[in-house]
Amino acid sequence: MNTLRNVDLIIEARWIIPVEPANTTLEHHAVVIDKGLIADLLPIHKSHECYTATEIVELPEHVLLPGLINAHTHAAMSLLRGIADDLPLTPWLQDAIWPMEQKLVSSQFVYDGTSLAAAEMLCGGITCASDMYFFPDDAARAFSDAGMRAALGITIIDFPSNYATTADDYLHKGLQARENWKENPLINFALAPHAPYTVSNQSFERIATLAEELDTGIHIHIHETTQEIRGSLAQHGVRPLARLDGLGLIGPNSQLVHAVYLTECEQQLIAARNCSVIHNPTSNMKLASGIAPVNSMLAQGINVALGTDGAASNNRLDIFQEMRHAALLAKVTSGDASALPAHQVIRMATLNGAQSLGLQEQIGSIQHGKEADLCAVSLGSPQNTPCYDPASHLVYVAGRESVTDVWVQGKPRVRTGSLLHASNKELLSISRLWQNATKR
Repeated sequence: MNTLRNVDLIIEARWIIPVEPANTTLEHHAVVIDKGLIADLLPIHKSHECYTATEIVELPEHVLLPGLINAHTHAAMSLLRGIADDLPLTPWLQDAIWPMEQKLVSSQFVYDGTSLAAAEMLCGGITCASDMYFFPDDAARAFSDAGMRAALGITIIDFPSNYATTADDYLHKGLQARENWKENPLINFALAPHAPYTVSNQSFERIATLAEELDTGIHIHIHETTQEIRGSLAQHGVRPLARLDGLGLIGPNSQLVHAVYLTECEQQLIAARNCSVIHNPTSNMKLASGIAPVNSMLAQGINVALGTDGAASNNRLDIFQEMRHAALLAKVTSGDASALPAHQVIRMATLNGAQSLGLQEQIGSIQHGKEADLCAVSLGSPQNTPCYDPASHLVYVAGRESVTDVWVQGKPRVRTGSLLHASNKELLSISRLWQNATKR
C-alpha cells in the first residue's frame, strides 16, 4: 500500500503553462508545493494518488503560469503617475521629473511609492521586479513588507540628488543597503549606473571593477534615443555601447535597458557578450523614443526580457500590457504576423526576465525544485471566452484584471483578486498624501 506524501499546497488548474519545456500547455494538471518549492507537476488525478495537502486550491477556469517578472521599473515613481505626459524623454526628465524629484524624493517618498507599486504589480500577477531608484534600503523594506521578490538597483549618477551627492556617495549608500538585506532571500541587488549621459568614465570603471568583485549585475539605460547616441558621438567619439564595452561594462551580467537603436554589429556584440536586453515597449512608444529591434535580437539569440519602466512614463506597471504591445510591435515592424508568437512572449515575461536577473535557477518556470512564484488568471468570464488557446488568450485577450491569485515562495499574496497585505484604503491614503504634496 502506497503512503501518500503530505505537502503544504496543491494547486489544481484547468491549464498550466510551465514555460519550460517551451510551447507547452498542460490541461487538468496540478502543481505540488512544499516548503515554498515546487515539488511536482502532474495530472490532477495522479496528484490524488500521490499526495495529501494542508491546502488544495482549485482553479477550474484558470491558467496557472510562473509569476510575471518586471525586469525594469522605477517603483517609487508611481507617486508621479501622469504628472508630465505627452513629452519626449529629454524635456520630460529635465523640465518635469527631475525638478519634482528634487522637491519630493525622500526616504518616506520611496517607501510609500514602492509600496503602492508593489501592490499594483502583485495584483497584476507580477511577483518579481527589477527596480532602479534612490533610497534602495527603503525600497527593499517596501517590497519585503509586501512579500514580493525584488532586484534593487544601486543607482549611480554623477550629480547630486536628495539621496546622495557624488558617485562615490551613491555607491557607498547602495552597498550598505545591499549588506543590510543580504540575509533576505527575496531581495537582491545590482549596480545601476543611470545612463551613459549621466555617468563619467571614471565612475564606470569603478562600477565595472565592483561588479566583477561582487559578481553582480549591471543595470543601465542605453541607446534609448537618437539624441543620446548623437551626444555620445560628440563627447566621446563613439556610440554609447562601444564606450561601455571599452570600459568593461558589457558582459554576461549586463542588463541593457531599452536598447532601441542598435546596429547589426551592436546586436552581434550583445549576443557575443551574452548580455540581456530589457524591452520596454509601452514607455518607448509613449515617450516616442522608438521601437527596439526585438525580432532581430531574438534571431541573434539575445535574451530579451520585458519591463514597464516607471509609472511616470507608462503609466501602468502592467506586464500583460507589455506582452501585448511587444507582440504587436514585433509583427507590425517585421510585416510578419507570425513574429513573436504567444508562447515566446510569455517566456520573455517570465523565464527570460529571470535569466536577465541571474535568477533562472530559482524562478521563471514551473519546474521541480524552483521556488513557487505563481499567478493564476481566470479565463471564465464572458469577455475571456471562448478560449481555444490559453497562451494566446494571455497575450491578446486577458488583462491584469483577470488575475485572481498570486503566490510568492508558495505563500499567497493575492487571493480571489484581493491583495492580502494592504487595503485599498491604506493605499489610497498614501496616494492622496503625496498628490497633495506636489501642489505645495
